[in-house]
Amino acid sequence: MKKDWYKKELLLKNTQQRNGADNNRKDVMKIQSWLCLFNIWNPNSATATGIDGDFGPATERAVQNFQKIQGLQQNGIVDQVVFDTLSVNLKNAFETPLQSNDLRSLVVEAAENHVNNHPFELDIKGQSNSGPWVRSYMDGNDGNPWFWCMGFVQAVVDQAASSIGKNFKDLMPLTYSCDTVGTTGLQKGILSRHQQIRQDLSLVQPGDIFLTQKSKFDWTHTGIITQVFGEVIETIEGNTNFQGSRNGIAVMKRTRNLMRSKIDVFSIAPLI
Repeated sequence: MKKDWYKKELLLKNTQQRNGADNNRKDVMKIQSWLCLFNIWNPNSATATGIDGDFGPATERAVQNFQKIQGLQQNGIVDQVVFDTLSVNLKNAFETPLQSNDLRSLVVEAAENHVNNHPFELDIKGQSNSGPWVRSYMDGNDGNPWFWCMGFVQAVVDQAASSIGKNFKDLMPLTYSCDTVGTTGLQKGILSRHQQIRQDLSLVQPGDIFLTQKSKFDWTHTGIITQVFGEVIETIEGNTNFQGSRNGIAVMKRTRNLMRSKIDVFSIAPLI
């Protein structure tokens, strides 16, 4: 895989604990981030705590609450074994072996695997688009400016293509920009415009990439098409929400109407 920053998010430099001599601010923030993410999925867990890099009594208690739920020793100390349990969803999303045989099915399977592991952004020190999931999709970048929908799409396509020995960069350049991918699609003749699609729905297939068009050469959001039901598509999208925002909070599965939105479609056929 080309997009492998996620591996850094799975490791601690040293064991971290309250007032520990080997405490590292970045590692403590990783731990606090995963504690907050766990609380999003388990709101009664009382693992949410401030993400400030300070392993104090509140973080210690949050760790103990997590350890209790997981059946681990409740010592408030985070070594690599405890951190592996905290960050297991990220590992599962990126490293669960894919079972499908063709690229389209592999792309859909990979996208499904990610959404099932609950990728979610955090707000850290006033910066949205932050946290381990965002950095994994955006090659270490996070914070307000880093809209991560294309980073998510490319991570999924990279994962699927790599599983069968193909390079996703033969299809598109490594980028975080919807405009770059849209322009690449036009140059290669593999981007179907929404006007064409409305006349021929067969242009849209699972595994393809949708781009919402703001103007002729300006696209603002993207995601993976997982199923097609006539004029309705099911999608899996990063950095979205229940309203379909292009700057939301999570990876989510949605439905979209091809007849009501300006949705262009980038075909992955050249990589097949």
